[in-house]
Amino acid sequence: MTEHESITEHENHGDGAQVKTGTTGEGGAEVAAIPELVIISGMSGAGRSTAAKCLEDLGWFVVDNLPPALIPTMVDLGARSQGNVARIAVVVDVRGRRFFDNLRESLADLAAKNVKRRVLFLEASDEALVRRFESVRRPHPLQGDGRIVDGIAAERDLLRELRGDADLVIDTSSLNVHELRAKMDAQFAGEEEPELRATVMSFGYKYGLPVDADLVVDCRFLPNPHWVPELRPFTGLNEEVSGYVFNQPGAKEFLDRYAELLQLIAAGYRREGKRYVTIAIGCTGGKHRSVAMSERLAPRLAAEGVETVIVHRDMGRE
Repeated sequence: MTEHESITEHENHGDGAQVKTGTTGEGGAEVAAIPELVIISGMSGAGRSTAAKCLEDLGWFVVDNLPPALIPTMVDLGARSQGNVARIAVVVDVRGRRFFDNLRESLADLAAKNVKRRVLFLEASDEALVRRFESVRRPHPLQGDGRIVDGIAAERDLLRELRGDADLVIDTSSLNVHELRAKMDAQFAGEEEPELRATVMSFGYKYGLPVDADLVVDCRFLPNPHWVPELRPFTGLNEEVSGYVFNQPGAKEFLDRYAELLQLIAAGYRREGKRYVTIAIGCTGGKHRSVAMSERLAPRLAAEGVETVIVHRDMGRE
């Protein structure tokens, strides 16, 4: 497998449920009677099978293409395993579309049983998905007699509500297999799950909004260091650039007010059981202002007990 191998090459579009058994957890560790559950869904070609394989390698019991109506039964079986199946990942996708209407009912059933569950949604742009399907010469599961883009559009419409309810959305448009695995490891490899994880992402508006962002804020109200010749070659990681940004009127006040707002939002997320949030901070090119603001915001969140990582999506693209 080469470094830039397409994520789609690991997708399996066959019919029927496939059960994969991961390794067991650390010996002697006390586990809950009811298994932890992750539901993996998202766009065909966006990397569901790669995400599932990663969880399998992390010790999760993975079930591929399980009809949604059977998810509560799978959890019940795990609860009877006397701790041998403490974490279950279920892949739900349009291959089981005749059962897809049962998913909401199954999620309600799980909530009534106090099952600790999360929904992971894999996303990608239309362009990336078309390129991946063409590279492996496979039809989209929903395209029928139409084009690949027709199948993608139909799938987006079918999954729109589930995407809105997802706990974690990962955009794989520009990720290779190894980068997706790194993201999965960062979110699921920890022995102790934090109450809330945050990704603070800088980006450039001229490259488009991040599709996996939960919150988006705009820094373009601040003067652009790009127009200062001696600062133009540097990024927001540079002390001179950061100093220039935060010496502008309103910059420090904006950081303080937004950090306070995020404290309020984080408290609400915790109450609602939401465990992942992506905070996108944008400027024109994603090189100066948004980078500097992200670097100052992340430590504020970490000080409030939010496990935080920083991603500079567009830095270096110019």
